[in-house]
Amino acid sequence: MAANAAANIAERVTTDLPSLTHASANPAADGDTYAKEGTTMQALAWLGSNHVGMVESKQPKLVDDHDVILKIAATTTCGSDLHLYHGAVVEMHKGDILGHEFAGIVSEVGSAVKDVKPGDRVVASFQAACGKCYYCKQKLSSQCLNTNTSTVENYLYGQRTAGMFGYSHLTGGWCGGQTEMVRVPFGDVNLLKLPDSVPFEKGLYLSDILCTSYHCVKEADVKEGSIVGIWGLGAIGLACIKWCELKGAKRIIVVDTQERLAIAKSKFPQVETIDFTKEDVQNTIMELTKTEEAPGLDAALDCAAGEYAQSLLHKFARAVNLETDTPEQLNQCITSCKGILGKVSVAALYVGITNGFNVGAAMQRGVKLMFNGQAPVHLYWQEILDEYIVTGKFDPLEVFVTHRIKLEDTAKAYTYMDEHKDDMIKCFIETRFSEPACAGSPALTTL
Repeated sequence: MAANAAANIAERVTTDLPSLTHASANPAADGDTYAKEGTTMQALAWLGSNHVGMVESKQPKLVDDHDVILKIAATTTCGSDLHLYHGAVVEMHKGDILGHEFAGIVSEVGSAVKDVKPGDRVVASFQAACGKCYYCKQKLSSQCLNTNTSTVENYLYGQRTAGMFGYSHLTGGWCGGQTEMVRVPFGDVNLLKLPDSVPFEKGLYLSDILCTSYHCVKEADVKEGSIVGIWGLGAIGLACIKWCELKGAKRIIVVDTQERLAIAKSKFPQVETIDFTKEDVQNTIMELTKTEEAPGLDAALDCAAGEYAQSLLHKFARAVNLETDTPEQLNQCITSCKGILGKVSVAALYVGITNGFNVGAAMQRGVKLMFNGQAPVHLYWQEILDEYIVTGKFDPLEVFVTHRIKLEDTAKAYTYMDEHKDDMIKCFIETRFSEPACAGSPALTTL
């Protein structure tokens, strides 16, 4: 919390570039600019470290000619939301509305919006991209130059990322989608129409997780015959298993605790499992692959996160602020890969500094280490929709969606995910604007 407070102070005393697009993480915070007076809506807000809750906010209004107001028909919680929940990501303000994955029905459009209209069913990218800058013209939307005003992120990471919905003022302070209505800037750029044949239960996840996991697998060049290791079996890890299967991987070895391994095995019986709490991961991978032409992995996918330390040493280092992120999963990925040909693809969230990173192993053995960054949603979402969702080749309901809940239970969903209660991996959150549940959707649950 001290780091969060310091970051907020730093942001206030530094100067934003006036050309950047500004936002408010909660319309109620500046009602004159961002909200429709006399209106209310329910929203999930960050109230402090390990504390979120439902609040009454104000409905957003059109601010710019390129804006779209969206009635939320589908939203969800993400494993990366837990990093905000824990206070691992700085520049959180009390009352910020969270949620970066959402879809819905267009309610209002600004005068400059041409490609979507009221009534359209759409999914939103978790990134706010301008569509015109150097990166956006290449569909590398996560690096948009014009939607994030944070001077702190510029200082920490050398440059800003794109703005992101519901993901702190470090990424622009945009209001999130765990609510009933949201303002989407540059609506023609950041909304993708969903065909009527695709229910929100399947189209929602184009917002982030489908693109993030696909990007991770593409960066690792997984192909026919690949031997792949996957660290972390949350929704991203499970999605990566499916993508690797679709790409023709020969063997998939997964690493997590017994609880998560059992879930993965129930969905993908062919995977080989390693419980990192009981086995030496690198040695076990080498033993499992010793009969191959060369031992080790062609690709190692890090889908865990830097805040989840394994050893007492790194748990202590994080507790006393000697590091923000553990290198343990990364080190295991590096040492488990084949020399020269091995690739480590990192989808996991790392936010700061680590100690004990085995850079020597990466260099001496020539392992290709690729940090995915925030996945460029715009590069992939049309392809995934057309080739995998519409065709049924990838069904999110079968791969990672475990629960269906109402918006008012969203705060409890954070606790369920954090504590791994009821085997919750990914939930579909419905609102008063949601359509009837589609075939295959989990039954509505009250938490």
